[in-house]
Amino acid sequence: MAISLSLRPAYNWRDYASMKLRAIPLLPLALLWLSTPAPAETINPKMEYRTCLTLARAKPEEGWEEALAWASLGGGEPARHCAAVALIGLGKYEEAAKRLESLAGLSRREEALRAEMLAQAGQAWLLAGKPQQALADQDTALKLMPGHPELLLDKSVTLASVGHYAEVVDLLSPLLKVQPNRIEAMVLRAVAYRYLDKLELAKDDLARALVLDPSFPDALLERGIIRRLEENNAGAREDWLKAIAAAPESAVADTARRNLEMMDVKVK
Repeated sequence: MAISLSLRPAYNWRDYASMKLRAIPLLPLALLWLSTPAPAETINPKMEYRTCLTLARAKPEEGWEEALAWASLGGGEPARHCAAVALIGLGKYEEAAKRLESLAGLSRREEALRAEMLAQAGQAWLLAGKPQQALADQDTALKLMPGHPELLLDKSVTLASVGHYAEVVDLLSPLLKVQPNRIEAMVLRAVAYRYLDKLELAKDDLARALVLDPSFPDALLERGIIRRLEENNAGAREDWLKAIAAAPESAVADTARRNLEMMDVKVK
């Protein structure tokens, strides 16, 4: 009898892209302000940048207005960067991606900052459902910052979203040698291994991830999927209930609930 379940890749790429509009830039904040003109005596550029980005992420409409006001006072590139991040929060993904690409192309600042802008552009393209554009920006960012763990993880998520699982493994395996406790990478590689029919390798990654964080929702969801595939229904149920308890309002929890419902449907 065929097993019914939602084989949603753990670490859903839309969730990931939304989450990864980063709290911490690739470049230290202090360096973002080198050569930035002070637009007004009453504005502290570093503080304004933090305030603007916080608003752009938490309250994008207010962040957008803040960025526009700041730009009118000579906020320059950082103000335009903040405005682009706000556009992502407003759901204007393509416009945000294009602005971030333009900023990265015109900027004469440090390579790390340009890579950060391209990484955010890639996340915006992914949210817009255009993974090929996302990959192009991520590849350009990696040329600026070869081997950067965040950029490698971003590209791996995009590759997973289009089913290129062997490439995901190829990217994440070196990353996990450098950062062996990177849980997101372990779970994503486990997903890739599952799709490549390498369940033992997938289970090894998930076991390591759950030692580091026993309540990591994506790892619990993924282990439940594998247990269900192996007809360990009790184990699958336990994992999915734990995933729901760990993050009840998340997409992970929604998938776990659907899987529980499908598992409980009685075949007549």
